[in-house]
Amino acid sequence: MRVVFATAELSPVAAVGGLAAAAAGLVGALRRSGADVELLLPDYGTIDTTGSEVIELDVPQWAGPASIHVVEHPVAGRIHLVSCPGLARSHPYLQPDGQGWLDNIDRFLRFSQAVAAWVLLSKPDVLHLNDWHTGTVLAALDDPPPTVLSLHNLAHQGHGPGSWLASIGSRAEHFEWWGGINQLSGAIALADRIVAVSPHHADEIRRPGGGFGLDAAVRARGDAVTGILNGIDTTVWNPADDAFLPAAFSSGDLGGKDRCRDTLLGRLGLSDDGSLLAVAVTRLTDQKGIDLMVPTLELLDDLPLNVGILGAGDADLAAQLAEIAGRSERFAFIDGYDEALSHLMFAGADLFVMPSRFEPCGLTQMQAMRYGTIPVVTPVGGLVDTVPDLDREPRTGRGVVARAAEPVAIASALHRAVRRFGQRRLTTIRRRLMTIDWSWDAPAAEYRRIYDQIS
Repeated sequence: MRVVFATAELSPVAAVGGLAAAAAGLVGALRRSGADVELLLPDYGTIDTTGSEVIELDVPQWAGPASIHVVEHPVAGRIHLVSCPGLARSHPYLQPDGQGWLDNIDRFLRFSQAVAAWVLLSKPDVLHLNDWHTGTVLAALDDPPPTVLSLHNLAHQGHGPGSWLASIGSRAEHFEWWGGINQLSGAIALADRIVAVSPHHADEIRRPGGGFGLDAAVRARGDAVTGILNGIDTTVWNPADDAFLPAAFSSGDLGGKDRCRDTLLGRLGLSDDGSLLAVAVTRLTDQKGIDLMVPTLELLDDLPLNVGILGAGDADLAAQLAEIAGRSERFAFIDGYDEALSHLMFAGADLFVMPSRFEPCGLTQMQAMRYGTIPVVTPVGGLVDTVPDLDREPRTGRGVVARAAEPVAIASALHRAVRRFGQRRLTTIRRRLMTIDWSWDAPAAEYRRIYDQIS
């Protein structure tokens, strides 16, 4: 089976959020399963294409010139890098000042035209699109191959001026949105199957308020919409063989986790007073809900809990967290992203806090559990699918689930975790978490079944 798989992100080549990890993990698993996957990624100018095979593409004049460089990446494998005006940038979406590139809509409309041209040339068995960046591929194809659309984050839809409707293709009317263009709405209408990245999120996006304005479009597709939980790269996230850790450990031998905890406390500048250690590795955005933790961070002297946060994003929130850390002996904040430290935080912590307002799937809660660290989460999206509450399901539970994505509920969940594990009686639950299969093998098999059904 030949699959054209188009995405704006791919780890480690162009990684911004969960889309990059999901694309890399799924493509890798599909290839291992025997699928011939042609991976199309914008050429952001980060890979040397000297000497690579070049394929010219026939695109509308406004979208070109366009071409593909076929390269072999040492980690990601074979990539078809799509080149067209405006794609090559220092960051896929953002200017150095953190604002989006002013021509982001134009850039990905051109990318979609190039993907459509490649589909016409290569004639795959299945076309797999991801998020708004690839949506208008289906406007440009009169007779597309069987198509799957994966929805990683409906909060971003590719809104633009309605003047584009005259240029993007013969099926442009499906992309009209209140006088403008919505690159995701038309793709939802036209794809053969739509896959949300967790079963619970597939239900959420059907509800008013849960689909960011696209709930009616999703409901209209009925049974064509399903949910498949993402996986993680279990070779990268593996405490038994992690070069970033001072000591290895496994579900059968947890001794190294205590050494990781000691190292982490030192790295964070926190003392070991016997309290539980909770961490968050996150982006400082409204979605991730770290601001909802601020009232609890202000009251840590009254709660036997140490907290460390590693994150970057909203400058005002970062400043607030830094100010609290400066006057607290129980809280540490590190502004930015540090890959080695993130691994150590997953390995050395007792609890992992993920107070998301919405979370289509979530990866970090799975990464934390891989290291035997108990998640404290909100009842949204993929967190519902991956973290049954220990108090409600003692034999199969995996963490502590707050009642809602609200400050009081999150504080209550942390209190509940402290009461339950205050003496760090964690061995049984840690072993339970570490034996869960979070690999991409099962999700890839579900996608293969969908491919078989529609092709």
